Amino acid sequence: MVIGLIAMIWGVSSIASSVWLLVDLRNQPEIMSMMKVAWTLITLYLGVIGLALYVTSCREPRPGTHDEFVAPMWKQATGSVIHCVAGDALGIVGAAVVTSLLGMPMYGDMVVEYIVGFLVGWLLFQTIPMMHMNHISLQSALRTGFWAELLSLTFMVLGMFPTMVYLMSLWSVMSPWSFGFWFVMSMSILVGSVVTYPINWWMVSKGMKHGMGSAHVMGHGGSEPIHLVKHVHE
Repeated sequence: MVIGLIAMIWGVSSIASSVWLLVDLRNQPEIMSMMKVAWTLITLYLGVIGLALYVTSCREPRPGTHDEFVAPMWKQATGSVIHCVAGDALGIVGAAVVTSLLGMPMYGDMVVEYIVGFLVGWLLFQTIPMMHMNHISLQSALRTGFWAELLSLTFMVLGMFPTMVYLMSLWSVMSPWSFGFWFVMSMSILVGSVVTYPINWWMVSKGMKHGMGSAHVMGHGGSEPIHLVKHVHE
């Protein structure tokens, strides 16, 4: 009963946070289209925590300051994690809903969730954006993104799956029709995000993944930084 009420409040706050985010993203031209999708998914997963991450690590405080604002390494690594978790969790949660409805055993459905999470993250959130940003072929993008996705997802599920098993067993939650199911998924995604953060930091520092970028640098439009605009008009 208590967990159901907490889960319901969490769900409502997550939806409210996502609505605020969607409105705010309309005034953030420097955030790439794919990252806008990623931030929307993350805020649906993590509610006010996702929204707080967006405000502190990505949302430029003033027009033209995005490059400077996202420059610190912790924000670069955060961008990499958001990009990774948004796609991977989408696949994992989608697979979890289907396997739960089919009544698959917990450990069997985790195998399916891992595979689906990998494919969604690798193909939709790694390969396609990489092709557009780097102007490379599909084959090159698939090869470049494979290991980065494999490492990110593997560390994520090392945190996510044990948390999911523990909480679902603790609260006897299995049905995707319950608020508790989605609350467990949110908490599991949160733990998975924390666990995969160090490996994403390392990959960004080694150039294996891109971090938080601006649209005028990485593509899909955006506006010029203030110092460049001033230079042009001087």
